[in-house]
Amino acid sequence: MSMSNPQVTAYPFLKALYADDYYPDHVLDRAREILLRLCERIERERPADLAALYVLTHAATEEFNDLEAAFDAAGSEIETVAREEIGEQFWFIAHAYGFAAADSEELISGRNW
Repeated sequence: MSMSNPQVTAYPFLKALYADDYYPDHVLDRAREILLRLCERIERERPADLAALYVLTHAATEEFNDLEAAFDAAGSEIETVAREEIGEQFWFIAHAYGFAAADSEELISGRNW
């Protein structure tokens, strides 16, 4: 499925992290794919409310939890800068799909990073 939301299709996910050599591109590519899959799920499943959106964002957050080992193996980590950037990406996605009342912390509440 391709995404139809023009805000999302034009958005440079994780741009700040790609610009920093501390974060390996091959791991960021996997992180970007998690975010794109989240967008695809939102478009496919069309969550009716915040509770339904949070189910989807929590699943994506779990994928980021699993990705932490790949960051570690590449000599990097999901530390403060990355944590904030990833959180901002979730917030952007929520807003792009009309969930302006989404709580930025609740979107990623299951994070281990």
